Amino acid sequence: MTKAHHSIRVASSRSGVSQHVIRIWEKRYAVVEPQRTPTNRRLYSDAEIERLILLRLATAAGHGIGNVARLPTGRLKELVGEASSKQNGASAKRPAQAFHDSCLQSVKSLNAHRLQENLQRALIALGHQGLLRQVVAPLTQTVGALWRAGVITAAHEHFLTASLKVFLGNAAGQFPVSSVAPVMVVATPAGQLHELGAVIINAAAAQLGWRTIYLGASLPAAEIAGAALQANALVVALSIVYPEDDPNLPNELISLRRFLPPEVEIVTGGRGAAAYKGAISTIGARQAGDLDTFSRELDALRASRPDRAAT
Repeated sequence: MTKAHHSIRVASSRSGVSQHVIRIWEKRYAVVEPQRTPTNRRLYSDAEIERLILLRLATAAGHGIGNVARLPTGRLKELVGEASSKQNGASAKRPAQAFHDSCLQSVKSLNAHRLQENLQRALIALGHQGLLRQVVAPLTQTVGALWRAGVITAAHEHFLTASLKVFLGNAAGQFPVSSVAPVMVVATPAGQLHELGAVIINAAAAQLGWRTIYLGASLPAAEIAGAALQANALVVALSIVYPEDDPNLPNELISLRRFLPPEVEIVTGGRGAAAYKGAISTIGARQAGDLDTFSRELDALRASRPDRAAT
């Protein structure tokens, strides 16, 4: 039996189901039965979080919670998979959704050539910002949710990451960047192995005229700081996605702030960032919950530091 050690906050963050809804589903439908600590706090296992993810996806597809609450996990996975397969036909009149769905099918079939073709069509139809905001960002969220639900494997997520790094890197090369443009270092902190979010914000910053240095996943604070100092970076951008309960991450963030000069800003984002809100607040980092907020933060930083952000 999987050990239950996740708080309801972590279960909510990881599953995408609010704490209020989790409590209601438990009380009314007994969808999961968390263990209790001596102080009566709920503790959830990975398997229970997986069920919550599947139930969220199933209800989002139109199934009533009362009809699916008692279904076995295997049947829930089948329902979610069936709903995902039906989205292509239902989204014919919504171009961005159609591109999202065709890309998702390419990921599921591990068809790199078809995925690159679909991304190219989306780029032509929607432009660079439309591609990022309307297709790529939602696609990464969908793939992450399906992976956590067990509908697809980690190999599919790694496949998407590798494909997007190539495609977005080539797309970013179409934007000439001045040699005096502000510099941003992009990475994920040590222990954060999922880099899709970092790939996306790196592309978004490049499109906004920043000179980006992409360091990849799971890099120690000292290494990130060293790269930022060498490059005379104005900003260090961190993507925090998974896991949401790493006890070492707060110390990594605090160390990074200590290693960097005060004038170097830290911007954090990603699905898992909310779980480390205390540490992020302690180091005075800017928080960007989505691409629009991230872009506004970059514009504000550039405007406030004309001495280092001249182009």
